[in-house]
Amino acid sequence: MIDTADTSSTRPYLIRALYEWCTDNGLTPFIAVLVDESVRVPNEYVKDGEIVLNVSFDATSSLNLGNEFIEFKGRFGGVARDILVPVDRVVAIYARENGQGMAFPLLASSAGAVDSTRKDDGRLGTLTPVSTTPSGDGASAPRPTGGGRPSLTRIK
Repeated sequence: MIDTADTSSTRPYLIRALYEWCTDNGLTPFIAVLVDESVRVPNEYVKDGEIVLNVSFDATSSLNLGNEFIEFKGRFGGVARDILVPVDRVVAIYARENGQGMAFPLLASSAGAVDSTRKDDGRLGTLTPVSTTPSGDGASAPRPTGGGRPSLTRIK
């Protein structure tokens, strides 16, 4: 019997799979990221502790979707920036055009702060569709449809 505490997170594998699905279907993959001191992104595009990044082939160069980090060069306001996102800070990946994708469990404590010591429990969720408004060459701010933030639905 395999102890799940010894297995790696499914998050980087699912991110790569959904990235490939978006690309294969001519869709634009976006990732939503909770920003803290471990995330290297242009702070002027961070809103309410989050940033949404366009990780399509056209918007990035040297993209590496690794098991620990997502790294690439992206243009923000015409200026090339090095981006580094720990995979455990990615809370969703979805297609810009239709909102289809996946949300990952939020690692928040009851006080509302992010608890970086918790691991995701491996359960999958689905992301409700969102529309986006571009706020730069490599970023866009999500605007939920239906009057609320994207919600996570647990699938057991």
